[in-house]
Parts: sequence; structure tokens; C-alpha cells
Amino acid sequence: MKVRDIMTSDPVVLRPEMSVREAAALFAERSIDGAPVVDQEGRMQGLFTKTHILRVVGARGDLDAPIVELMQRKVTAARPDQDLDEALDPSLGRIPVVDEAGRAVGMITRTDLAKAFFDRFRNVSIEMDTLVNSTHNLIVCVDEHGRINLFNKQAEKFLEARAEDVIGKPVNDVFPTSGLAEVARTGKVEPVQKIMLNNRYFISNRSPIIKDGKIRGAVAVLQDISELEKISQELKYVKELNEELDAIIESSFDGLYVVDGQGVTLRLNKAFERITGVSASEFLGRNVSDIEAEGIVSESVSSLVLKRKEPVTIIQETKSGKTTLATGSPVMDKNGNIFRVVCNVRDITELNLLKQELEQARSLTQHYETQLRTLQTQYVGSHRLVVNSPKMRDLLAMVVRLAQVDSTILITGESGTGKELIAETIHHNSTRKGEPFIKVNCGAIPENLLESELFGYDYGAFTGARKEGKPGYFELAHGGTLFLDEVGELPLALQVKLLRVLQNKEVQRVGGARPIEVDVRIVAGTNRNLMDMVQRKEFREDLYYRLNVVPVNVPPLRERKEEIPSLVAHFLQAFNSKYKLNKSISQEVIDIFMDYEWPGNVRELENLIERLVVITPKDLLGREDLPAYLTATRAARAVEISVSGIIPLKDAVETVERQILERAYAKHRTTRQMAKELRVNASTIVRKAAKYGITTVLEEH
Repeated sequence: MKVRDIMTSDPVVLRPEMSVREAAALFAERSIDGAPVVDQEGRMQGLFTKTHILRVVGARGDLDAPIVELMQRKVTAARPDQDLDEALDPSLGRIPVVDEAGRAVGMITRTDLAKAFFDRFRNVSIEMDTLVNSTHNLIVCVDEHGRINLFNKQAEKFLEARAEDVIGKPVNDVFPTSGLAEVARTGKVEPVQKIMLNNRYFISNRSPIIKDGKIRGAVAVLQDISELEKISQELKYVKELNEELDAIIESSFDGLYVVDGQGVTLRLNKAFERITGVSASEFLGRNVSDIEAEGIVSESVSSLVLKRKEPVTIIQETKSGKTTLATGSPVMDKNGNIFRVVCNVRDITELNLLKQELEQARSLTQHYETQLRTLQTQYVGSHRLVVNSPKMRDLLAMVVRLAQVDSTILITGESGTGKELIAETIHHNSTRKGEPFIKVNCGAIPENLLESELFGYDYGAFTGARKEGKPGYFELAHGGTLFLDEVGELPLALQVKLLRVLQNKEVQRVGGARPIEVDVRIVAGTNRNLMDMVQRKEFREDLYYRLNVVPVNVPPLRERKEEIPSLVAHFLQAFNSKYKLNKSISQEVIDIFMDYEWPGNVRELENLIERLVVITPKDLLGREDLPAYLTATRAARAVEISVSGIIPLKDAVETVERQILERAYAKHRTTRQMAKELRVNASTIVRKAAKYGITTVLEEH
């Protein structure tokens, strides 16, 4: 709505030379309480209102005085084409409207403002009530007579009284230690007062409510002091942590060197000065390009990191003649930009002593980078469990208890139920949470590579092997947890080797001659019935009982459908944030979800939500946006193919192929898994998915 839509056109105007008496007569004649004051060209000079007249009368002033001496000169004016929301100012009783030349062309009166403000006031009132009742602090407000006129939910909780029962009562009858009646009487501010309430200490901030220079009441905001103590302890911990970090950096035998995202040197430790033979004054505050140009170092590792945006290791020569091994690592912000580069400098003679540890750290870094690249295309909050059913609450409580012991755990459940999240929960709640958590999908690694990936290899184990060898996942997970997902896909030959690791706590690399001790907690996961596989001689019985020390079964989504609304909200918020959208889902869609059996479980639901968010152009996702197999009746979904008429055979085949591919995508993460279930090659899946326009949501792992 524009200002011109509600303004009074051709308003009554006043001249600066008019007297107060003349203006009052005009106001009475035209039944108005204010008008703009304009010059000969009609340009607004100020605003004169009934309030000005009343002030003159109240002060027994001169009614013949010109209004130019009394008018309000600084006036907020609106434009006819201005949006009403921009022009509204609740503090003004009336708003003059001027054109581009500054000529008064209209007025917005109190009645106009009242109409415009009514809906907004109601909404603000509701929001304020919600805000006051949602705050964690107690809020109690009284009028000038000490009677309660505001009593929020937290106050109800701690004072054990309902708001409707105490509104209007003297505050001293309900809350005798509040001190509000005294504040309302004296107007004295009493910040940070410690009071006792129901055997708990609170910090109370009491302030008078002053309006138009008069005390209209008082308000108290109370916060549980235990929270402040907790924050104080946390701040103390952070301070100690910073001091500890400084001490660690300075006590490090390795040289440490830090620059910002522009290459300016921020800090370095004493060890860096000792190793390079260069004082801190030659580096601090200077850009690495200038340091390199002056020959202080032969080549700057920080410059290379900033250019390549990846970790870099080089051999450096300092001007003192020392040779060092320098490793620079970028530190990224949430937008993927480098804001720090941390360099580790070590005397090269120490390289041979630490070679094995460096290789292990490099392999572990490579594994984490692979995991991060995988997670970039997945929901950013997938590490969190959404638990809203008795079954899952009981399961989570049991999992947290199991995390405290070191027993081997076998997690069973259908594909997509969240077995990996359960494994993460076990690790993060265990005593090993500070150590590596390695996830291995036994069904996603080719069989000919699986042994070397799990157990590592030594030099000469096979053609193309690194001369320094490579540690396997068991070694990388040393001290931590190794999650073997789809363990039922392990070949029988590797099952024997896995059993030996479980029994002896040691691995032997491919081509290696000596065993390597490992301290790893094993958590296995499978969607297959391992006992049936044991009876069919497809899985070793002794390995089954070694893995199945503590069984944990994750129920399918169809058995905990009460979690679907929470999961939908969880995934929708995540993908809205990820893709910077603002999509919502209708209740009808939620009802359809509740009626569906979800063969792909939570993963199917997550993939479907992401697909709807990405491909649906409108903000409200409705029934018409869902795949056909979801909107079909329960009876129609129970059959594999439904024919309602005669269509060309080629079209029918393509329709069925598309529906089957859509369902397979909703159930599985990768084209390899889809191909396995549909019994075709992965290339066929990719080709047909491209044909039907769903290639943008498929990813091969």
C-alpha cells in the first residue's frame, strides 16, 4: 500500500505569519488538530498542531504570536509513492505528505495511522507475549501501586503460581522478596541483586518503568545464579585453555609459524627462531612475499599454500644456511576461504626418525579428506540423531551405556535406518572419543582392494605399491573405533583375517613379515541376516559370534512413524540452509508420508526431502510435487505394476523403468548399490538415469 492510498489530499495549510489564534479558529472550523506550515510556493516549513495551541494556553502565552515561532520545524514527511510501511512512525500523531519539490500535497491523520497500526500492534503484542514467555529468565512487572501486571511462564514455574491467579494482586503477597513495590515507589534502579527464591539463589535486576517523566511501575528480571556460575567456570576454562595453548606452542620442539589469509605473519615460537636462526623481528607483521624476496628463506611454504589452497611440504634454505622441512596447512572458514596458514618447521635430520608417523598421519588425513568430500553432498546435520519415539529413546539410552565399555558391537537393521549414526554415537560417547573414528563400507570397496585397504601393505606387496608402504584402516584407527559397515559383504578369505585381528589384537600387512599390534574397538553393521548366511556357509560361524558380542538392532522407520514429522522438519531446515532456500511442506504431504511404508527408511526420507527442495520451484511443497508411487493408494502400492489403459508398449516400459529407478534412488545412496539390487551394470543405471532426467541427484561412491 502506498501513502497516496490513505492520505488526505489537498490538506489545510497554514502560513508562517498566521497567529496562534487564527490557527486555533481554523482548526475548530475544519475539525482538524494539525496542519503543515508552508511558504508562498507551498513548500513545507514545519508542522503546527493542537498541542502547540494547548501549550500556549496552558502557559498563558500570547495567542497573537506568529505560529512560525512555535511550530515544529524538524518534521518527518512522507512521499505519495512511498510504501506505507516505510512512512509509518507510531511516535507521530500525523504525517505530512510532500511531493518531490517539497510542497505539501496531503496528510496522514491519527485515524489513518490507527488503522494502519492496528494489525501491526496486534502482531507485535502477540510476539512480545511469546518472547516474554519463551525467555529463560523470570520476568515480573508491577504498576505504580505495586500490583502485578505481568507474570511470565518462568515466573509461574519458580513461584508455583499461575499468572491469571496473581495478576492484579500486590506483589508482596505473591513474591515478598522481589523488592518491586519499593522500586515502583522510589524509582531507584537496583541492578545485580542477589535474592533467594524457593531455596535457590537468583540474580535480580530491578528497574522502574518511567513514562512521560513519571514512574508507572517496575520490572524485575531474574536469572538463576547457577547459570552465571557455569558461564564463569566456562570463561575461566577458556582462559586457562588459551594460556595452555600458548604454553604448548612455546614449548613445542618444532618451529611453529602462523600467517593470515593475506600472508601477513601473525606469530611464531622460540623453536622457529632456534631452528631457522632468524629472529622474530624479521618476520612478525611482514608479508611472506617480502620475506621470500629478501632471501630470508629460499621459498615460502605459506605462499604455496595460499596459491594451491591445500597442504604443502617443501625443503627450505634459510639465510643462516640451515636446511629445514616446512609443512604448511590451510585453515578454512565456513565459506571455504583460507583465513590462517599454520606452518610446522623441523630440522631435516629428524625426518627419518618420524617418517613412519608422518606417513600414517598423511594417510589418516587423506581418509578424512575423502570422508569430507563425501559429506559435502549430504545433509550437513546427518551426524545428529532425531529421536522422537519410545523405541529410539530406549535404543539411544542403551547405546550410550554400551559406549562406556569396550565390547564388540554388531548393529543390525534395514538399509537406511541410521546404523552409521548409531556407530558414531557409540564412539563419541566412549573413552575413545578423542581418537580416530574410521568408517569403512565393506560393500563399496572392490574385493581385490579390500584386503590392502583394511590391513595395509608393505613395499613390494604388488605392482604399483608405494615404497614406504601404506597403513590400513586398522592401523589408522589405532586407539579409536573402526566401524565395519556391510560386514556381511566380506569375502570368506578376509573373514579369516578379520577373526585373527579380533582374537590377537594385531594385523599383518599385505606382503609384511611382522605383526603390528593395534588397539581398536570394532563396531560392525549389516542389513543382512548373518545367522542365515552362517547356515548357508556364506559367513563364518566363529566370526559371527566374535562380532555379535552385543547386538543392537535399529528398528525400521515404519515401526517408529511418530518420528517422521520431526525428521521432515529436521531435513527440511538443513536443506533450506544448505541451498539458501525457504521451502515448507504441507500437512497433506506429512499425512502421505505417515501412510507410506518407507522401504528405504530414514535415508529414503532424507533423499526424498532433498530432491523435493532442489527440483520444486515453489516454496510450499504439496501432494502434486510427490513421486507417483507415494501418492498412489496403499492398495496400488502393494502391487508391482498397475495398468489403467492401453498405451504404446515403449511408453509403458519407459514409465515402469523411471518409477523403478526413482524408488531405487530413494532407497540407496550409490549407483553401485542400485545396480546390485536391480541386477544390472552401474553404467546402465547412469545411462538410464540421464535418460529420465535424474542424473543430477545421483552420485557414485
